Amino acid sequence: MPNDASDIVTNIRKSSRNLVREFGFLNRTIAGTNLSASSVHALIEIGNAGTLRAKDLSEILLLEKSTVSRLTKSLIKQGEIHETISVTDTRQKDIHLTIKGEETLITISNYAEKQVSDAVSSLKATTKLEILNGLETYSEALKASRLSQNLADTDNSSSSIKVMEGYSPGLMGRITEMHALYYSNFAGFDEVFEATVARGLSDFIPRINHTRNTIWYAVKNGKIVGSIAIDGEDLSDNVAHLRWFIVDKEARGSGVGRELFALAMSFCDSKAFRETHLWTFKGLDAARNLYENSNFSLTEENLGDQWGKQVLEQKFVRLLPC
Repeated sequence: MPNDASDIVTNIRKSSRNLVREFGFLNRTIAGTNLSASSVHALIEIGNAGTLRAKDLSEILLLEKSTVSRLTKSLIKQGEIHETISVTDTRQKDIHLTIKGEETLITISNYAEKQVSDAVSSLKATTKLEILNGLETYSEALKASRLSQNLADTDNSSSSIKVMEGYSPGLMGRITEMHALYYSNFAGFDEVFEATVARGLSDFIPRINHTRNTIWYAVKNGKIVGSIAIDGEDLSDNVAHLRWFIVDKEARGSGVGRELFALAMSFCDSKAFRETHLWTFKGLDAARNLYENSNFSLTEENLGDQWGKQVLEQKFVRLLPC
């Protein structure tokens, strides 16, 4: 396991080269077609958008306009795409897939789906999520570097995300939605889990104005992308219950999760809760690191099925700092 900056970079480079090779990008044609990598990517983006212009393709594929011009001419010649005069600007041409292009796109999609599905089929759900989160973070970091900006200055930075306290219309629904979507992928949870989350929130939200309860949520571009709550009444004996801590995928890596958690810990200390308890599931390693770095300790670990699926439940406890 690499343990310094140079080792990490070296191993990231090695893995990146392996990805390029495994995906077949060094071959003249890829994805089960007779097309080049740039042509395949062009068909995917045109198909996803429905209609694009050459300028759009240039920006999306990070190719020079002259390169895109040659690319589109080649694809037109092969019968994969066609151009029409734009109805909104007659000086512009819109690019669409032909019937042949749509068939080629299906071939590409089927090939790629099978390649990725076969690769991850034997992996645990948590490992699949780690791969997804890692690739998303890495691709965003590459983009930020290309734009000569630090990742912290991009639109996914904590500076572009506002943290609010208290109730907001739609808060219960959004927190429930984030939990349902994340944990359906993580553990296969279904409507039983979603209903349990919703019931807990419906009990708690009317009590958030009580002095020992509160909730924070993070907002990005008008959308709630994270939450955390302290319920000081749910447990007895001056014990706080940390609940509904989650960060949506579009805000992960921004630092807002740490910000939310720090606010919750500060609140617990200000109210002098003897202990703070939280319940979670085994396999959420990034969250566990945050808990343990905040002086939480694992005190219990048991199999449970109250969420509709059997999972290994964990209880963490933090004592009031001296």
